[in-house]
Amino acid sequence: MNDLMELLQSQMGGDLTQALSKQLNTEPEKTEVAVQSAFSAILSGLSKNVATEQGAQSFLGALDRDHDGSILNDLTGFLGGAIGGNSSNNTSMLNGAGILNHVLGSRQNNIIETIAKVAGIDSSKSGQLLVTLAPMVMGLLGKIKNTNSMSGGSLVDLISKSGQPQPEQKQSGILGVFSKMLDQDGDGNVMDDIAGMGMKSILGGLFK
Repeated sequence: MNDLMELLQSQMGGDLTQALSKQLNTEPEKTEVAVQSAFSAILSGLSKNVATEQGAQSFLGALDRDHDGSILNDLTGFLGGAIGGNSSNNTSMLNGAGILNHVLGSRQNNIIETIAKVAGIDSSKSGQLLVTLAPMVMGLLGKIKNTNSMSGGSLVDLISKSGQPQPEQKQSGILGVFSKMLDQDGDGNVMDDIAGMGMKSILGGLFK
């Protein structure tokens, strides 16, 4: 598993997974799978976005403007506000829906359905989870850039590598599913691919 995914997982922790489970009314085990899948989807989308010079500059500009990592200082409080629908402090930093629209584009609904299928939860909850986690991912990336004095190019390279499956994993794992979905020219989904891969293969890609 790549270092960036491990960093995302370490930010969540058991307490936050429990908080998400309680707020979404989902079992902790299913919530954990949904969280890992959501992180994979967001990273895959970001890796596509930064693949061009224009996309990379737009992404780095968004980090500098809106995502300094301070969101990570009180994740429990943020989760309560995000899932509870408290929009009084809804700034660009917290705008999960806006981030997803930019990162996932027209593939967003298919990805929500895929996460729901993988985790065994309702699609409305997987959508809600994506909206909640997107600002956290951007916050972590901003924090990495700032605290490590990482150049924009180095961070873009890290995202590119983290959001794509390795060559030997192209046909397996959830990263491969999302990568294929985001590469599609049409609006079709990859539910048949998921069924053919089997849950063991998908989850192996998440937790190995």
